[in-house]
Amino acid sequence: MMILIIGLVAAAMLHSAQGDGCNRIVCYTTNWSQYRPGSGKFMPENIDPSLCTHMIYAFAKLSGNQLAAFEWNDDSTDWSVGLYQKFMNLKQKNPNVKTMLAVGGWNLGSAPFTQIAGSPGNRKAFITQAISFLRQRGFDGLDLDWEYPANRGSPPRTDSTSRSSLLFVNPTGHLQEIRQAFEEEGRSSGKGRLLLSAAVAAGKDNVDTAYDVPAVSKQVDFINLMTYDLHGSWETFTGHNSPLYARGDETGAQRNLNVDWAARYWVQKGAPKDKLNIGMGLYGRSFTLASASNHQPGAPAPRGGQAGEYTREAGFIAYYEASLVCDMIKKGATKEYIADQQVPYIHQDTQWVGYDDPDSLKKKVRYVKQNGFGGVMVWALPLDDFSGTHCNQGPSPSCTPSILSVDTPAETCSGNNC
Repeated sequence: MMILIIGLVAAAMLHSAQGDGCNRIVCYTTNWSQYRPGSGKFMPENIDPSLCTHMIYAFAKLSGNQLAAFEWNDDSTDWSVGLYQKFMNLKQKNPNVKTMLAVGGWNLGSAPFTQIAGSPGNRKAFITQAISFLRQRGFDGLDLDWEYPANRGSPPRTDSTSRSSLLFVNPTGHLQEIRQAFEEEGRSSGKGRLLLSAAVAAGKDNVDTAYDVPAVSKQVDFINLMTYDLHGSWETFTGHNSPLYARGDETGAQRNLNVDWAARYWVQKGAPKDKLNIGMGLYGRSFTLASASNHQPGAPAPRGGQAGEYTREAGFIAYYEASLVCDMIKKGATKEYIADQQVPYIHQDTQWVGYDDPDSLKKKVRYVKQNGFGGVMVWALPLDDFSGTHCNQGPSPSCTPSILSVDTPAETCSGNNC
């Protein structure tokens, strides 16, 4: 099973960095994971900063034209050390890690970004305040997670708006202004430039409508491609959260919902490979089957799988949630392998979970290396078995030399591991 899979990703990528240029392991952490019960509770102190080259704290919000803390304890007070400061304290263990703040996310939506992008005055106010906000708290940069430009309440892209000020549709407006301001402040302060990155969609419709890919690529330091949530319980049939390739029986737009297609499409649209970090999810998507006898990928599934004990969301489970992953296998669940997509799933009665294991993850890391992408991004650290106790295999049992030696172009393997 997948235990502390971020350790596998990080070590495999860092192992390869000396030889073939894979040099970024971008790790997101979340401020709402503090509210999970019992041993699911995750705080910045639970992070091993040696696993990542860049750590991104999610999320900040937008209040008017200003960047703002989201949680009540993000910032420190006279009587308590805030989560931001605890996050920054991790640099004492790894002085080389870069710490960034993500603003946005699915729940924030599109309207607050649209308001800022809509006028030069709003953009200037945001940039000036954002620089101050980041510097005061010790962040090394800003990650923009607008989901999504020209969608979800943002004005649709037209010939007029594509030449105006939409953040990603026309980065020569807002993104270029942010980059220039970061450069100027870095020179004047002597602190060096703040980093700028963007988390972007993998689905074709959003890519086509939301992003001027060459312009985005020019302004940011790197791009975090969200190649997960490609299937889930919003559909009425089973499908893997993050398949590497298409299945042979998929047709039409379904053949685009995989890591390989999304990565190649961003390159086709103008993104340099060395700026792309390929996203990997440290969680599974689950379904309740219409019939236990039909568990194949694409089988009817009218609703999400049972909620996990800690994440408490139907259709979504962290890798460490023993009741739905580790224990399912121990109690007789069947593990299957989707050969075309090079990923596994498990099923038991009417429960179906698509996830990644060390073998499938090694294939994805090898894919990133073989194809010359800049690195990997993982969502998110609190979803991994950070304590190493939930599956009773100890901390980081996957981080062994035999597991982490992911060679290029191939390695000794047999059966479904090939």
